[in-house]
Amino acid sequence: MLTISDDPKIKNQLYPFAQIRPVVEIRIGILTIKEKWQKLLGPSVHLQPALADEPALNSFPCNLIPSKSFAVDYLKEIISPANYQGHSSYRLLEFPWHIAEYNDWALREDFKLITEGRYSQPIPETVQAIKSTQIFIEEGARMQYCILNATTGPIYIGKHAEIMEGAIIRGPFALCEGSVVKMGTKIYGATTVGPHSVVGGEIKNSVIFGYSNKAHDGYLGDSVIGEWCNIGAGTSNSNLKNTASDVKLWHQPAKEFLNAGLKCGVMMGDYSRCAINTSFNTATVTGIAAHVFGEGLTSKYIPDFSWGSDGKERYRFEKALQDISNWKKLKNKILTDQDIQILKGIFDHT
Repeated sequence: MLTISDDPKIKNQLYPFAQIRPVVEIRIGILTIKEKWQKLLGPSVHLQPALADEPALNSFPCNLIPSKSFAVDYLKEIISPANYQGHSSYRLLEFPWHIAEYNDWALREDFKLITEGRYSQPIPETVQAIKSTQIFIEEGARMQYCILNATTGPIYIGKHAEIMEGAIIRGPFALCEGSVVKMGTKIYGATTVGPHSVVGGEIKNSVIFGYSNKAHDGYLGDSVIGEWCNIGAGTSNSNLKNTASDVKLWHQPAKEFLNAGLKCGVMMGDYSRCAINTSFNTATVTGIAAHVFGEGLTSKYIPDFSWGSDGKERYRFEKALQDISNWKKLKNKILTDQDIQILKGIFDHT
């Protein structure tokens, strides 16, 4: 049995994406980290977080993203948790912006893993497909009069997903199960739209975990959006400074700004939402269950359960739960007791 330790230090490093879920449930590429391990090593593999606060001995770190060659060498006992660092084909998520930064690599790895030995559903006649051998369509997916260009990377369309007419997509790209790309949408790689999400406008090099909406015009670039988020119509984020110098992102565990490279957009935690025409500053961190609105550019850091973009007022907990419950109902889901318990723990420690 493969053991993956959900290290508390790593969870903090990946704020705000590992507070609601275990690190292995983070989505990058097409699959979550846990799903990658299970596909690589077989359905009988179980990933069990360590019970203690310290990482388990003889286990891979929870933020390690494996490739097929990495898994093959593990099965051959060429590498182990004690000596894997010398391997060339894996990635470590050490900071939240790495999810977007490594998404190109992860999409290509997952595409090969998922499609190997399988046949795609036929591409509809009205779809303009470029390099069709790198396009894979699952059963029940619907699309018409759109453009799919896989010359820059593979394109994966999940079960019962839909691409409406007029959409233009360049790979690498993944549209996961039950998600929708609306009319006239422009998507550049490397972008992942997680399960049961709705997207529109212009998107580039971004990861949306699932059950979230960016359904209208506006720009989303070099960003990561958690689950159950909603991006208001006309909202855009900055991902590049006017000086073209490196951007600094607030890192909550370190309580300081860290260098995130040349480009970094918005890092939005689960259950957060923003009003129409919100303008996100370069490298903005939005915590969990924040209700973002206000004039001008947002603050660079919007804490958990904020009411407004300046972080000065707090979202009342019962009001936040009611609003989250309303959003879940829109996708035929409910807010569970476990959800409430997790959110209460975050609220009390904010």
